[in-house]
Amino acid sequence: MSKGIISKEEDYSQWYNDLVIKADLAEYSPVRGCMVIKPYGYSIWEKMQAVLDKMFKDTGHSNAYFPLLIPKSFFSKEASHVEGFAKECAVVTHYRLKNDGNGQIIVDSDAKLEEELIIRPTSETIIWNTYKGWIQSYRDLPILVNQWANVMRWEMRTRLFLRTSEFLWQEGHTAHATSEEAIAEAEQMLEVYADFAENWLALPVVRGRKTPNERFAGALDTYCIEALMQDGKALQAGTSHFLGQNFAKAFDVKFTNREGKQDFVWATSWGVSTRLLGALIMSHSDDAGLVIPPMLAPIQVVVVPIFKSDEELDTISEYVKGLTKELKAKNISVKFDNRDTQRPGFKFAEWELKGVPLRIAIGSRDLQNGTVELARRDTKTKESTTQEGLADKVEQLLADIQQNMFKKAFDFREANTVEANDYEEFKRLLDEQPGFIAAHWDGTPETEQKIKDETKATIRCIPLDAKEEEGKCIYTGKPSNKRVLFARAY
Repeated sequence: MSKGIISKEEDYSQWYNDLVIKADLAEYSPVRGCMVIKPYGYSIWEKMQAVLDKMFKDTGHSNAYFPLLIPKSFFSKEASHVEGFAKECAVVTHYRLKNDGNGQIIVDSDAKLEEELIIRPTSETIIWNTYKGWIQSYRDLPILVNQWANVMRWEMRTRLFLRTSEFLWQEGHTAHATSEEAIAEAEQMLEVYADFAENWLALPVVRGRKTPNERFAGALDTYCIEALMQDGKALQAGTSHFLGQNFAKAFDVKFTNREGKQDFVWATSWGVSTRLLGALIMSHSDDAGLVIPPMLAPIQVVVVPIFKSDEELDTISEYVKGLTKELKAKNISVKFDNRDTQRPGFKFAEWELKGVPLRIAIGSRDLQNGTVELARRDTKTKESTTQEGLADKVEQLLADIQQNMFKKAFDFREANTVEANDYEEFKRLLDEQPGFIAAHWDGTPETEQKIKDETKATIRCIPLDAKEEEGKCIYTGKPSNKRVLFARAY
């Protein structure tokens, strides 16, 4: 264990909170349920943001920005949407404060808003109100827009990154001339998210559909990627929604189609959030600290000099200057920790805690011998290697670390995905072997809710690659033709 971090085997929840704070990712703010994302945590989010932003632009999307405040009347236009978010909405009722004459600042009762405003929990309503002015003809379609923003959902139980009242995210909102185009868009963006999760986060995910009970409020269909954390709980890592014409009808967004007839526009929305930082932490890290995939690490390589005098440090620094140039030419980010205020052992522990994928230690004897020590964060293995061709070796090692982290997470998921064929077995597995449980379900919301109420397990998704298989619902015994994935979840 490192720097007061409790073992994840002892208390996984406390381990997670300790790690977020000790690794300098985030801290609690004075506002209940909100957080301060510290520079190191934000630098990981910035890398995620940069990668995803390029993926969005490569698939034809552009960024825009819409207001934080939404007229309350907009929410009443789409019934299922307002029902889904009503309990989480923060409402602005006044626009001014005043001094009460006794040194107290109070709300000015004369400054009541004519219409109350909602701090956005999501932006479908204000965006579709805006799209009405942008769309008249099929020639105006498709609209492929993404927004990077913050949102507010007044959560009762919060946890840093995983569930906070305010969080950062991106939300894509697209408009199409046909349902086929919109469905293809929703499916495409699901694949973008899965690609990012697996090839950048080193996180294997199950691609699936949500049940009607679990769909986004106002959607006809919700696609999702589901991941398994090291404690056996599931985490929804991204969603993509086919909204049909619901929002177009609510805001009267019509267009003249190619046949010259009026029709309502078809819509999608899709998003991921800073919850991905929680996914990264919980799927890879250990009792010594973070383990960050090289593809997303703000610092991929840290070089720690071991010296006894300023002259030794100067000599080592000259070598490191050349190595740094070579690594940067390969787009590898490097940190030379030449602080003389901390001993090498302290630095080793600090960078281990922060999850830097690869550490290079070099002293005066190493310079004489033409060697360095390499330490991998993922396996905690060390090796002495020659300085010749070091930049190429580092590049290969980072690729190996990325691949190994994915394989480790994939093997864990496979080992913790089991089948259950009756309800007693299902309940036993939930307690004895937390993870994904593939089981038959009769397809009714009532059965799904009863299982959730009795076990706290939800249907995470209906996997897109689920095979046709005749079976019986574990709860009712009614016929079922494919298995769905259950788990307890964050």
